[in-house]
Amino acid sequence: MKKIKYPDTEMMAMDLANVLAAELMAILNTKERVTLVVPGGTTPGPVFDILCGVPIHWERVNVMLTDERWVPETHARSNTRLLKERLLVDKAATATLIPMYLDFDTPEAALPDLSRLIGPLLPIDVLLLGMGEDMHTASLFAGPDRLADAFDASAPLLMPMRTDGPDEPRVTLTAPVLHGAMTTHVVFTGKSKNKALKAARKLNDPMKAPISAFLKGSTVHWAP
Repeated sequence: MKKIKYPDTEMMAMDLANVLAAELMAILNTKERVTLVVPGGTTPGPVFDILCGVPIHWERVNVMLTDERWVPETHARSNTRLLKERLLVDKAATATLIPMYLDFDTPEAALPDLSRLIGPLLPIDVLLLGMGEDMHTASLFAGPDRLADAFDASAPLLMPMRTDGPDEPRVTLTAPVLHGAMTTHVVFTGKSKNKALKAARKLNDPMKAPISAFLKGSTVHWAP
C-alpha cells in the first residue's frame, strides 16, 4: 500500500483526478475501451469536478459505481444522480454510464439484468474506492447478513446488501470483482477516517474491517 497525504482536499482532488486520467489514457493506448469504477458519497465529488474536464477519449470509457442505494436516480441519496451531475458532464459527457439500478421493486429482481450488463466489461481497469469511518467500502459493511458471501471466492458479480438500520437496500460489486481491478485507489478525508484506516490495517480482517481486503497494492489518497 502506498499512502499519499495532501495538505488540503483541493490539492488531493487535483492530483487524484490527474492520476486517474493518466491511467485511463495509458490503458486506452492498449485497448479499445476501459472500465472506470468509482464510489458515491460526498468525498469523490471534487475529484469528479476536475476529472470531467480532462480531455481524454471519454467516448471509449465505461463508468460504473462500486455500489448503489436501491432508489431511483431522481432521489437525493442516489449515487447515480451524483455521477450524472458531477462526472458525466463537460468532456466526460460522452462516457457510457453502466447502470447499477433498474426500475424493479427489489435489487434481487434486477440482478440478472444488471449482471448481464456488467459482466462483459470486467475486469475493472481503474478502481476508486471510498471508505467510511466504520471501515466499510462500497456496500461491504461489517455486520450485514451476507458479508461473508460477498467475500467468497465464488461470489456472483453483484449482491444485495441490507443493514439493520432504516436505510434502503443496496446493491454492491462483490469482493472478487473489486479484487480483480488492474489498479486500485482509495480516497478519504479527515483525521477520523485516517484513524479508521490505521485500525483496519491492524485488524486485517475483512469481516470486521472490509476495506482492509483492498489495501494491498493500492494507493491511498487522504487529506486532513
